[in-house]
Amino acid sequence: MRNGKATIHDIAEKLKVTASTVSRALNNNPRISDATKKKVLKAAKDLNYQPNNIASALRSGRSRLIGVVVPTANRNFFSSVIRGIEEIANSLNYKVVISQSYDDFDKEVQTIEALLNVQVDGVIASVGKTTENVEHFKKILEKGIPLVLFDRVTNELDVSQVVIDDYYGAFQATEHLINEGCKRIVHFSSSQNINIYKERKRGYEDALLKHGIIIDPELIRFSKLQLEDGRASMQEVIDAKISFDAVFSASDYSIMGAMQILKENGFKLPQDVKLVGFGDEPFTSFTEPSLTTVDQKSIPMGKITAETFFEILNQKDQTNNIPKKTILKPELIIRNSSINQQNK
Repeated sequence: MRNGKATIHDIAEKLKVTASTVSRALNNNPRISDATKKKVLKAAKDLNYQPNNIASALRSGRSRLIGVVVPTANRNFFSSVIRGIEEIANSLNYKVVISQSYDDFDKEVQTIEALLNVQVDGVIASVGKTTENVEHFKKILEKGIPLVLFDRVTNELDVSQVVIDDYYGAFQATEHLINEGCKRIVHFSSSQNINIYKERKRGYEDALLKHGIIIDPELIRFSKLQLEDGRASMQEVIDAKISFDAVFSASDYSIMGAMQILKENGFKLPQDVKLVGFGDEPFTSFTEPSLTTVDQKSIPMGKITAETFFEILNQKDQTNNIPKKTILKPELIIRNSSINQQNK
């Protein structure tokens, strides 16, 4: 074994067959009998054989690896999207390489370079909050490699996208609060360079205008939408003695922070203040009161994103690829944090 690593030649020597037979067996070639395939797979396992994806990619033109870039994998939304992507990819004998950008531009650039270096067949990505320059994504396209964006996308790249209707979700959430009698609704938003936050803010504003409620800039707070940001933003509103009767956040995490601060300041929920988040994170159903939120259809988004990717990958002429945008409808999940007691 070279460098302590088993090769197909080691497997061939052990079984007294040719290396080409081993290669065909490992790739499930129909010309190889089931009995031989079983022997090869057992020998490969015994020798702890690991395929050289880069060498394989050079020979076949395909590594059967897909790079998936997400801001963070420890959020239910992104982990569920990844699950949806993997279900489709694995069914087609492809593996997924998951990388996290942590919403850091430099990290995102390095991640894309690393994925290209390991010869991935394509990239599926959700753009980080701090990303304004998209040259690193353009490098993917320049190499003729498929790129599909989901959730956080940018119009600076002419590629296929899979998103939810963030505007519709925010409009429904805000209108729900208005229908519950709220008129002074705080909105937690984030960077307007990111399409999802821009659209959620637009949905919030249009719902107010539809019902004749003036948009008050004091009620709109910008942050990174983490739990601690929700705490800080809510405390700022309280300290500034700004009147409000509801909070709609573009993230479940920041609405959770707002809930904590409101309780610490003696507000009764939902009697004094009604709350709506966005994302349907698992914890939203376990809070007291349970949180109204917007379901982003994460697993369907993952599956559709993967299906879109493979449609592009399997096109013989990549230059004829016409980007398409798939928009999924989100669903408002109404729970106790936003409804009047008499409506329960």
